[in-house]
Amino acid sequence: MSRNVRRRQPGLEYGLYLLGMQAVNYGVDKIPPVTLLAIIGQALLYTGLIQVPWNSEDVCISAVKVLKYKDWRSFIISNFEHGSDMHLYYNMVSLIFKGSYLEPMYSTANFGILLGVLSLGCSGMYVFLSWLLMQITADYSYYTTCAIGFSAVLFALKVIVVCEERDRLHNVGGFRVPSKYAVWAELVLIHVLVPNASFVGHLGGILVGCIYCYSFVGAIIDSKINMITGKPIIHEEAFYRRRSSLFF
Repeated sequence: MSRNVRRRQPGLEYGLYLLGMQAVNYGVDKIPPVTLLAIIGQALLYTGLIQVPWNSEDVCISAVKVLKYKDWRSFIISNFEHGSDMHLYYNMVSLIFKGSYLEPMYSTANFGILLGVLSLGCSGMYVFLSWLLMQITADYSYYTTCAIGFSAVLFALKVIVVCEERDRLHNVGGFRVPSKYAVWAELVLIHVLVPNASFVGHLGGILVGCIYCYSFVGAIIDSKINMITGKPIIHEEAFYRRRSSLFF
């Protein structure tokens, strides 16, 4: 998520060009359907080719908008808007890799529903953390700060990817970090290097991913998705081992 919001600027920008090149280099045919649809949809939304009756700043999410003004449109849509072409580029490139890993494993229908669940969960967690931090620190800015972008969902997906993988080292900012610490190291690194990024949003994404991977809530979500699609979500052995523990 980013705290930087602006009005949509129709047309092809450099970040969109880079995203197209990255997709072509990766192989558009190798990107699973839901992942590809999510990327195309968010790109078209950013460029204005999908006509919508709002601007990006209209649908940024904040605790005050949701809790006081009951702005459910922002609660749902904020994850899919972006503040700049480069913001969109980095998020969608990350989605290419995470979606291409998880979607074939979970099946297209299951992964699509899971993305929706994670999106709503990240919005809910952002509102809760913002309210909680305001209560703890008495800093009202936590309550009013607005954020948009898909990166909270990407942090949730990152946690899930780590849960599915066997323990290995990840490259985070040039440092080799064990899987169980990689997502936390990335959270800190982004906060240091990109001060405008939403630390609360990213933290919320991690917590949503942890709830899915390490608690009974994840098992309930899997069961409900199975009831809808008729297909079980198949996890790697490492995932079940981690879900049985409260710790990484």
